Amino acid sequence: MGLGKPPRLKQEQRVAAGFVDGYDLVMTGSLLVLAKQPLHLTPDQVRFLAVASTMMIVVGGFLASAISDHYSRKTIMLIGVAGITLFTLLLTLVQTGEQLIIVRLLTGLAGGFAVFAPFPIAAELMPARHRRTFAAVYEMALACSFAVLPFVGFLLAGNPNAFRLMALPGGLAFFVIPALIYFLIPESPRWYLRRGHTEAAIDTVNQMIRSAGSRVPSLTVAALGDNLQTAREELPPYRALFRRGQLRWTAIGISSYVFVGTAFFLISVLLPKALVDQGAAVTVSFGVSSLVFTASIPGKGFTGFLMEIIGRRWTIFYALAASLPGLFMMMMAHRAGSYATVLMVTGALLTGFTALSAATAFRVYLSEQFPTALRGRGHAFGESTGRVFSGVLAPFLMAPHTGSATIFFGTILAVVTIGAFIPLWLGRETVGQLETVTEGSPAPA
Repeated sequence: MGLGKPPRLKQEQRVAAGFVDGYDLVMTGSLLVLAKQPLHLTPDQVRFLAVASTMMIVVGGFLASAISDHYSRKTIMLIGVAGITLFTLLLTLVQTGEQLIIVRLLTGLAGGFAVFAPFPIAAELMPARHRRTFAAVYEMALACSFAVLPFVGFLLAGNPNAFRLMALPGGLAFFVIPALIYFLIPESPRWYLRRGHTEAAIDTVNQMIRSAGSRVPSLTVAALGDNLQTAREELPPYRALFRRGQLRWTAIGISSYVFVGTAFFLISVLLPKALVDQGAAVTVSFGVSSLVFTASIPGKGFTGFLMEIIGRRWTIFYALAASLPGLFMMMMAHRAGSYATVLMVTGALLTGFTALSAATAFRVYLSEQFPTALRGRGHAFGESTGRVFSGVLAPFLMAPHTGSATIFFGTILAVVTIGAFIPLWLGRETVGQLETVTEGSPAPA
């Protein structure tokens, strides 16, 4: 939009928000184990709880998709984070399975506003070379929260109030994180320009320049030149996501997410339950889950490093294809006799470092499928649609079959095998100019 490449920003606030969001939203896998006995959850309640939060993330995501780009993306993120932390705090008060499900439904609804916002914001505020850095750091913060959750579950196993104590840290963040977002994260200057608020856009850029140490001159109205915009620019309609020239990239983003997301959600939601159902102790199930996500912390950093070297598509291929040996080890561990633990731990570490680290590349890749005017709506729509299959249908259908290592891990193995080739066969590389998203142009977006 003419503001050029903004200076690199401090990302601590968004990373802190990512850690809290991840902690609160991916608590489902631990709740399935820790809340089952204290709240006397029925099998049907357990099955519905497995998908309740993600199902409402989809609903919230579609709502956010409808209003994003019309309203501030910062506002969308603020509403989501405040809602997630507030409803997580309410988990400490639930007394029945029905109340637990209702609270998780509300948490998911708020999550639909929060989980999609960081990447469109980052795509707007950063040059391409810094998007991969942000994606890696943000996803590593998420991975830290994913690893902390099962570790906390391991420490609290046996305590009837374990799930309430687990929810307390994420809930208390309600009094801190929303305030940090409101005061410290800037709006998108491009968003201000599209609404005809030129002075606000310039003030925001200059604030960013000052926060980065004033290493470049301050922006002025004159510096905008022909890009000066004083009238509000009309946004393209929502149906533009499906027009010729854009439909292909919308479909590529969604189809890629389905396979990457299915592997993630089956592991994050059902792995502790699967290991318990397959005969492991509760502490062992939490230990293995913690190892998977701990391995994804350096894995996501490495994936972010690869993104600018081999591109988004080949990085996604690497992350999924390289996970096949690890998933095969986890699938065969129950047949390894005295080596079962070694095989399971090794497989978990390999899978965490690879498949669970794919989101670093994929979520940037998804945001880069859309021009600025569609990015907020497009990214939210893409993730929401993908989660219908990967985060709702897949865990719901697999929950009754977690007792079979062959079915559970074999399904994940098949999913990542197919998903590894989707961007290579059907997609294109997206490192470069964000606004070039048309069927007829071969230039990368």
